Amino acid sequence: MQRVNKLLSLIVLVLVSTELTQVLPANPEESWQVYSSAQDSEGRCVCTVVAPQQTMCSRDARTKQLRQLLEKVQNMTQSIQVLDQRTQRDLQYVVKMEDQLRGLETKFRQVEENHKQNIAKQYKAIKAKMAELRPLIPVLEEYKADARLVQQFKEEVQNLTASLGLLQHEMGAYDYDDLHSRVVSLEERLRACMQKLACGKLTGISDAITVKTSGSRFGSWMTDPLAPEGDTRVWYMDGYHNNRFVREYKSMADFMTSDNFTSHRLPHPWSGTGQVVYNGSIYFNKFQSNMIIKFDFKTSTISKSQRLDNAGFSNTYHYAWGGHSDIDLMVDEGGLWAVYATNQNAGNIVISKLHPITLHIIQTWMTNHPRRSAGESFMICGTLYVTNGYSGGTKVYYAYHTNSSMYEYIDIVLQNKYSHISMLDYNPRDRALYAWNNGHQVLYNVTLFHVIRSEQL
Repeated sequence: MQRVNKLLSLIVLVLVSTELTQVLPANPEESWQVYSSAQDSEGRCVCTVVAPQQTMCSRDARTKQLRQLLEKVQNMTQSIQVLDQRTQRDLQYVVKMEDQLRGLETKFRQVEENHKQNIAKQYKAIKAKMAELRPLIPVLEEYKADARLVQQFKEEVQNLTASLGLLQHEMGAYDYDDLHSRVVSLEERLRACMQKLACGKLTGISDAITVKTSGSRFGSWMTDPLAPEGDTRVWYMDGYHNNRFVREYKSMADFMTSDNFTSHRLPHPWSGTGQVVYNGSIYFNKFQSNMIIKFDFKTSTISKSQRLDNAGFSNTYHYAWGGHSDIDLMVDEGGLWAVYATNQNAGNIVISKLHPITLHIIQTWMTNHPRRSAGESFMICGTLYVTNGYSGGTKVYYAYHTNSSMYEYIDIVLQNKYSHISMLDYNPRDRALYAWNNGHQVLYNVTLFHVIRSEQL
């Protein structure tokens, strides 16, 4: 008996992911289902395809295997058609935008050549706009390459469908293994395509969504990105020192509409607002030390503690707002991180990837950004994003990419609705930023730009 249990993961053809709430099908094992889970600023849908689970019986094995294989390829054809339709539509938008960019570049050159005859203000405005848009040109070229990749997938599935159709009539067993191998290979490539879409570059942040108004000026709140499905508990920590009580709300709705909670007492007070709940445990910096503690909520015990060697503490290298915020723990798609500063790096930001069980440092990156000049920071897809301040007009202006050990300056507005941000963390499950803003618990949706590169498949 040969049993094939395949479940193609979500295949997402999108440039962005902008919504907190996922609209999931009732039963993803029944049939292929296409549904929209988000919408970008241009009104284009984020499309997700869920593949059914395939099972082969042992009775009349060859016939049933062929039928199942044909159904699988036909289902794959539907998903490729969805990918193709979305890609072609977005490609038309990209080409139109590219033409506009090229036209603007030509106009800019004309103005530059005759700048003495133009008003200085107009010249500067056009130059600034061109500087903003020029980096998009190579990105648009990459997206056009993605469209060619989807077309290649489409042609391969069409060829497989024709071969299986012929084989089903002739019932020749000698070609089955080869065709099955080709189907498996295509499945793996489509799955790899989906995995490349799991991460992206931050290109925008939504306006603030006020969830609740409670607590003091400083604090932190969060959900667990690795919580089981259906677990929507909210964790709430008021203040930045001399407190060791963590509130647990059973759901986001409960957090928003009631004051019913369970209180957990930590064995030590925490320092700062850089705590994170991850896989059922809370990770926090012990007050007046560079000790990281992992506390298991289920057993109410410390499961691990580890000193973060050389890390500054007790307001040595805090964020610009102070508050003993020397050590900031955070989570992204890649796992657990610590962001801090050391004397050895002249007070500049240090990024360390931590093992979530042992708390040992896996790898460390030294940046050139002064820790005390940062308003707040957060990790998305292995990139540290830093804000220019915590009060007044705020923006994300510095990004350090750990995958390349390179940094860049960016300009992404972050609405500082209540004028004092003392906590800002990314949740990879919600694709959202959680913030504590002057006694208000706030959420921001994020926009990520995804590029599928064919050489990675």
